[in-house]
Order: sequence, then C-alpha cells, then structure tokens
Amino acid sequence: MTKRVAILISGGGSNMVRLAESMTGDHPARPCLVVSNDAGAGGLARAAAMGIATAVVDHRPFGKDRAAFEAALTDALEAQAPDILCLAGFMRVLTDGFVTRWQGRMLNIHPSLLPKYRGLHTHTRALEAGDAEAGCTVHEVTAELDGGPILGQARVPVLSGDTPETLAARVLEQEHRLYPMVLRRFAAGERGRVDL
Repeated sequence: MTKRVAILISGGGSNMVRLAESMTGDHPARPCLVVSNDAGAGGLARAAAMGIATAVVDHRPFGKDRAAFEAALTDALEAQAPDILCLAGFMRVLTDGFVTRWQGRMLNIHPSLLPKYRGLHTHTRALEAGDAEAGCTVHEVTAELDGGPILGQARVPVLSGDTPETLAARVLEQEHRLYPMVLRRFAAGERGRVDL
C-alpha cells in the first residue's frame, strides 16, 4: 500500500521539492499535502506547480496558544489522511501533544551532526567550535527537541575560510541527498541508519 506523505515547511521548500521529486516510480510513498505556517512561504507555489495540494495554517493569529495552532494544523493534515509527516524547514517547535499524536510517523531534517548543535545557528556554532566536519541528520521526531532516533547522517568537511553561509550551502546539498533516501527506506518500513 502506498504511503501518503505530508510535508511541513516555513520557507522556500528546497528539501520539500527534493522529497516530492523522489516519490515517483516504485517509491513506496507519494506526497499528499504541503502545509506551511506562513502564507508567503515560497515552497507553497513550488508545491502547487508540482500538483501537490497545499494548505496554510498561520501561527500568528493564535498568539501564544500553541495548542490551538496545532489543533488547526492537525485539522489541515487529517483532511488529507497522511501516513507520514516530514518536517522540512518547519520553523515551529511542536508540543508534546502534537508529537505524541504522530509518534513513529514523523521525520525531521536538522543541519548538524546530532546530538551536536540542537536548535538554531548550527553552522555558526560548528565553526566557532573549530569542528573539522559538519553535516545533517534525519531523525524521528520525539518530544525532545532534535532528540529522536537518528535514521541517517551526511558529513561534509569544514574548509578553511568557511563562513556559516558557505558551510550551509554544502550541507544543504547533502540534505537534498539524504532526506529522500531516508524517507524511501522509512516508508518501506526500514528503520536502519544510513550514513553518507
């Protein structure tokens, strides 16, 4: 049975595009929805151009009421009955209640070699620490921020003269390779780790 995948974005959606492009042929999943918390997210137009249903659940009208925002987000998601959620640059921290509802069915990509540098500003932090390598991680989402089981990592060398921007660009290239690979395996029921 083909799995239905909803992809959550907040920006341009480059990882979303790579995921959607990968779900063809004998892939065990297909995209059913791209949802954003920002109506201006460039990824929404890219998804629509690919023929994928889109939805916007703006977090701002909900103020600090995260539960109400997540209830509206859940309504939008459940209208498309996804089997898997992929966070792809979705810039909202989700509550335990939302995560628990989708536990075991939600993936995230994070631009560091977890458990290093959870949260934001990962490339700056890697450079400031003098790390010899950086990279990205795909993991299952749990209630612990960037703390779920690791399903895959890709590494890049840190080069002399790197800035957070140049490092981010090289890591993003690997994100575009790693996330589709892990999603394909996850949709097929494989939970083993992949390292690139």
